[in-house]
Amino acid sequence: MPELPDVTVYIETIGARVVGQPLEGIRLASPFILRSVDPPVSAVVGKRVLELRRLGKRIVFALEDDLYAVIHLMIAGRFRWEKRGAKPPARLGLAAFDFPTGTLLLTEASKKKRAALYLVRGTAALAAHDPGGIEVLTASPVDFAAALRSENHTLKRALTDPRLFSGIGNAYSDEILHAARLSPVQLTSKLTDAEIARLHAATQATLHRWIGTLRAEFAGRVPGAGEVTAFRPDFAVHGRYGEPCPDCGNKVQRIRYADNETNYCPTCQTEGRLLADRSLSRLLKSDWPKTQGDLDAFKDERRR
Repeated sequence: MPELPDVTVYIETIGARVVGQPLEGIRLASPFILRSVDPPVSAVVGKRVLELRRLGKRIVFALEDDLYAVIHLMIAGRFRWEKRGAKPPARLGLAAFDFPTGTLLLTEASKKKRAALYLVRGTAALAAHDPGGIEVLTASPVDFAAALRSENHTLKRALTDPRLFSGIGNAYSDEILHAARLSPVQLTSKLTDAEIARLHAATQATLHRWIGTLRAEFAGRVPGAGEVTAFRPDFAVHGRYGEPCPDCGNKVQRIRYADNETNYCPTCQTEGRLLADRSLSRLLKSDWPKTQGDLDAFKDERRR
């Protein structure tokens, strides 16, 4: 799912092309994409785009007459900027937004069709789409600590909870926790003031770094559908299971659950301990390896 750095770059590059321009039309290629009824599509056609803004992981087109188009890309939703009048691609196309300067295509590389478009009228209706998390890039250490301690969860869950923190998902939470040298399963209630301060600094530094990296990579052009990804070669741990940690050289490990996984470095984050993978730990029970050396020995034994 595109997270804060990706959404920020989308907003900047798309906004440079459409702010001040009228939305000439919306062509819906999928019956599932539009999730609202009122106002109708006809109400926003012809309205000028005043600004683009981020609402959590959502992208908001603010239009004249207090109208808004809210787009949630979910896991596989992406944008493409094409020549004016371009058709949405077969199978992947969800919608086309036509402007005098070109056409913004919304695509989704998934059969589940989770991406969504909402058309809303008024700031109150727009606020209903805000999960409520604090803006981490501008949050003070005090506000950050208050949000973190408001509920007792693991750090991974807390950072990815949109009601607590705005815009952080599975990928960047792994990177933040690695930078902060904190375990993803550490409970928020057990964090010291020093650890929270370290996490606050790592959160802001990591997100700022990646916003800058993506700005430089795309240099003013709208990223292509395949260029917005949760698996970047320069990530420290996310998506790098079994590869060497860039800081200590030991292997990156993972915890798998449902459709997601958490990646971490045992040496840098968990004092050398392996965190129990749910499926494997249920199978192995007391035989679950506790360290990287134990895991390597277990794998060697299985190969014999």
